Amino acid sequence: MAHERFQTPPAEALRQHQHDVSAVHLRDALADPARPAAMTRAAGPLTVDFSRMLGQPRTLDLLADLAVSLGVPSQVRAMATGAVVNPTEGRAALHTALRADPGHPIMVADEDVMPEVRQTAEAVSEYVESVTSGRRPGASGDAISDVVVIGIGGSDLGPRMVAAATRAHHTGLVRVHFVANVDPAELDTVLATLRPATTLVVVISKTFSTVETLANAAAARAWLLDAVGADGISHHLCAVTTAVDAAAEFGIPADAVFGFRDWVGGRFSLSSAVGIGIEFAVGRAGVQAMRAGMRAVDDAFVSDPPERNAGLLLGMLDVWYGEYFGTATKAVIPYAQDLALLPSHLQQLQMESNGKSVTTEGRPVSWPTSPIVWGAPGTNGQHAFFQLLHQGTHLVPVDLIGVRSIQGGERADLLQATLLAQAAALALGRTEASLRESGTPEPLIPHKVMPGDRPSTLIWAPDLSPYSVGALVALYESATVAAGLAWGINPFDQWGVERGKELASDLLPAVTGGPAPPGTDESTVASLRHLRGGA
Repeated sequence: MAHERFQTPPAEALRQHQHDVSAVHLRDALADPARPAAMTRAAGPLTVDFSRMLGQPRTLDLLADLAVSLGVPSQVRAMATGAVVNPTEGRAALHTALRADPGHPIMVADEDVMPEVRQTAEAVSEYVESVTSGRRPGASGDAISDVVVIGIGGSDLGPRMVAAATRAHHTGLVRVHFVANVDPAELDTVLATLRPATTLVVVISKTFSTVETLANAAAARAWLLDAVGADGISHHLCAVTTAVDAAAEFGIPADAVFGFRDWVGGRFSLSSAVGIGIEFAVGRAGVQAMRAGMRAVDDAFVSDPPERNAGLLLGMLDVWYGEYFGTATKAVIPYAQDLALLPSHLQQLQMESNGKSVTTEGRPVSWPTSPIVWGAPGTNGQHAFFQLLHQGTHLVPVDLIGVRSIQGGERADLLQATLLAQAAALALGRTEASLRESGTPEPLIPHKVMPGDRPSTLIWAPDLSPYSVGALVALYESATVAAGLAWGINPFDQWGVERGKELASDLLPAVTGGPAPPGTDESTVASLRHLRGGA
C-alpha cells in the first residue's frame, strides 16, 4: 500500500515500475552488457556503480523524477546558499561552506560567513603547525609528541574515522589518540602509554557542557595537573567550543580555543575545527586535500542533473528500498581495513539525521524513514553475517566500498577478488540446476541454494588519500540529506538524543548514593538498588 507521501504520479509510476522490476531476476538483468555503463555515476574521484541494484537504468530516472517532485534538488540548492533548512532550530545547515570555494560569498542572515570560515581554518592550521613543529612545547619545554582528542558523537566518530582511514598519509610528527566513551577504560588505557610532559589534550564540545566529554576532560586535566602543576597546565590544553568563558575557566588559553557556528551540525562537522585531530594526523596540506575532495562532491550534489547525481541517487535508494521493498536495514561493508570505522560514522550520520517519525511540519509520518545502518569490514564480515545476507529471510541492501589502489601483493589481490565475488554472489545466487550439474548430493541442494537477487551498490575510491576519503564522507552526507528531504523530515536536528542526556543528569546523584528523582519509574528504582548492591 502506498503511503501518503508516495501517492503522487511520480511515486505511483515508480510503484508500477517496481512490479516490472520484481519480475526480472538480477542474474538476468546483469546479462545485459550495456547495463554497467548505463547505471554508473561519478562523484568527484568516486565511481558509484548502481548496476547491481534492484532496478533498471530507467529506475534511476524514475527515482530522479520522484526526487524532483518532492523538491529535493531545490532544497539542496537552498541549503548550499545559506537558507534556513533546519526549521525546528531556525538555522541554516552549512557544512558545505566549511569546504566551499573561499572566493564565493555565502550569506546567512545578510552576513557573508566565508571570511570567518577562512579565518578559523587558518587559525587551526597555524596552531597545529606550532605544536607539531615544537614551537609551542609543553610546560617543561619538551615538544608535544602525543595529542589526545576528547569528544563524543559527531565530535569523535567522523574525525576518528578519517584519521584512521588516512593512516598511510599521516605526517608522523605527533601521535593522535581519540577518546569518547565515559567508561574509564578508554581514557585510562590511552593515558597509561603517554607522558604528561609531552601530551596535549584537546577537548571538543560545542557548548562545553557534554557530560561524557567533560568527565573525561576533567580526568585528563587532573592527570596533567599532577605532573605539570597549575602554572603549566595551559601548555597542555586546547578546545574546540563556542563557550570561550567555560574553556578559560578550565585553564585553556584563548589562543588555543577554536569555535564553529551553530549552522554546523555535529555529525556534519569534521571539516570544521572539530576535525583538528585529523589535521594533527595529516597536516595542513592533508586537511586542505580532504576539503577539496568534499567540495568536488558537494558541487556535484548541488549542480549535477538529478538523473546523473550520484549523491542524490544514493539517498533515493534508501527511499526505493524502504518504501517499495519494505527493507528496514542497510549494511555498509568497506573492503579496506583502514575504513573499519566508516559504518560507525554512518550510523550516526544517517540514523541521527533521518531516524525521525514526524515531518518537518511536525505531523506523524506513515512511511519508513532511515534504515538501520550496520556493517563491518570485508572480509571479516563475510565470516560473521554474510550467511544472513545470502540465505536469510531478510532483504538487506548492501553498500560495498572498494579501493582500487590497495597495496599488498597476493593479499590485496585476494581482497579485491572477494569484494567482486560477494557482489556477484549476492546478485546471482546459486540455482538448484547448477548444484545438480556440479554433482551436489540431492539432500544438500536445498541447503546450498542461494536465491540471489540481493541488491548491492559498489562505490569505488581510487585510494585512501585525504582527497578521496573526504569525497567519500561528502557522498554519504549528500545521500543522507537527499533521503531526509525526500521523506519530508528534518535531517539536521536530533531532539531524540537530548532526552537520554537529561535523564542521565537527573539520575547521577542517585547513582552516587542520593535519592531517586521524583517520578522515577519503579524499574529504574529497582536497578538503582541493584547497582548499589541491594536486593
